[in-house]
Order: sequence, then C-alpha cells, then structure tokens
Amino acid sequence: MSADAEFSLVVTLADAAQGRDIAIEADADARARIAKRLGLAALDRFTVTAEIRTVAGGIAAKGAVHADLVQHCAATDLPVPATLTESFDLRFLRDVDAPASEEDEIEIGSDDLDLLPLEGDRIDLGEAAVQTLSLGLDPFPRHPDADRILAEKGVLSEEAAGPFAALAKLRGKPGA
Repeated sequence: MSADAEFSLVVTLADAAQGRDIAIEADADARARIAKRLGLAALDRFTVTAEIRTVAGGIAAKGAVHADLVQHCAATDLPVPATLTESFDLRFLRDVDAPASEEDEIEIGSDDLDLLPLEGDRIDLGEAAVQTLSLGLDPFPRHPDADRILAEKGVLSEEAAGPFAALAKLRGKPGA
C-alpha cells in the first residue's frame, strides 16, 4: 500500500472478521488526484459502497463505485460528461501471486479475474475502487458534436474515406 495513493481505504482482516459495510465519498483533493491519474477532465463525485467479510485465506469485498466524471473526447478533446456505476466482487487472498515482472505473460481464467493478493493482513479497498473505476471508463469517449466539428475542419468520416468510398464515386460517373 502506497503512502501516495490517491484514495486509500485500508481494511484489515480484523475489520473483515466482524463483517463491515462501507460507504465513503472521496473528498475534492482525492478526486483531483484520481482525475489526474486517470486522465479525466474532472471527477465531480466518487463514492464506494461495499460489504467486507472474511473468506478462507483472505478478505472478500463486494460493492460498487459510483462516479460523475468528465472525459476528453477522443476526436476533439471536448468535454464528455458521464455517470458511471461499476460493480465489483473481489477476493484478496494470501495464495494469489502477482507475476514476477510486467513482461511475464500469464493466462488467467474468468474465475481468476477478481482475485488479488492479500498484503499482509490488510487490503487497500480505495486503490481497488480506483482501479474498478478505470476499468469502467469509456476508452474512446466521443462528444455528440464530434462528427460535425470534424467535418467542418475537413476531416473525412470513415465512410467517406474508406475503401468503398472510391467505388461509390465511380458508380456515379458515366462509363463506369
């Protein structure tokens, strides 16, 4: 667990043993740091709700992240507001090993997707929530006026620039 985490929420095995419901909202400073990390124009709301409990070998966390955010349009850089709710069902276990290096290629099944290593006797649910948010973001957000703006600047659409566009032009010419 990093001391410079944008939104740290440490939960221990002792906390989880009793079962615990969590509902927390990130403050403005944490939201600004998360927005910077994820390349967002703004993060106006970021909340986490979760049920925490112990499971054999670790901690289970089931809940959701809720966010009001603004991304940059992939084509025009205009603001694209969005509201996001992403559910999670995570298991932090002692016997889950991280790959030796980032270059190692590993294969995981769908049952392994939500398994994370338990760090000693604690987890950072805040970091897991930020990662859940990042996975839920639109990878190519598009402003509703993007096509019009690009056309005004002379950028051809995929249909106008694609391989069949030339054939369509030939179809309209005499002798073709």
